[in-house]
Amino acid sequence: MTKQDLNQNWFAVCTRHQHEKTAARILEYKEFEVFLPLYKARHRWKDRIKEVSLPLFPGYVFVREGSKRWLAVLTTPGVSSIVSCGGQPSVVPFSEIEGVKRVVESNLPVEPHPFLKAGDWVRVKFGPIAGLEGILLRKKNVARLVLSVEMLGKSAAVEVDATDVERIPSGALRIDLSLRTQSLSVRTDVRRSVSTP
Repeated sequence: MTKQDLNQNWFAVCTRHQHEKTAARILEYKEFEVFLPLYKARHRWKDRIKEVSLPLFPGYVFVREGSKRWLAVLTTPGVSSIVSCGGQPSVVPFSEIEGVKRVVESNLPVEPHPFLKAGDWVRVKFGPIAGLEGILLRKKNVARLVLSVEMLGKSAAVEVDATDVERIPSGALRIDLSLRTQSLSVRTDVRRSVSTP
């Protein structure tokens, strides 16, 4: 990673309903580095079934920007605002963006998931997303990890083999919670609540 990469942060841009792809395409044309995570879904119409690519986090596009070209972002068709706190654009932790990228690039089945805040944490031991940590969820006998972008309150679930994960002891979890912005934060379901100090 170059020094220039380290100086550029990721930000979340809010889009109008179903304008994520249009906004991303125009932002790329304006020479912004854009990340729009997509997932495959099957949609049924009366006469056919078709596989489509949909935004993993509906209503959001991620933009990487080192200089302050916010006017160019805000005047982009389809963009409604930038996720901010105290009037300043809020930085999305690099580890969360990298975690989402790894999941999307892994070609594992992934889909949006309700945001989760607490539960049993596990670590993936093998495969293309080895090292990611999260909360284990079971849905129809399929194990999933839920990857969360905390600032947006949005999550995505990715299928994993339950034999490829190991439970993280609760003591280690408390340490990880304080260092969360420095590590990948992936979550999944809640079989037992974890109490934090």
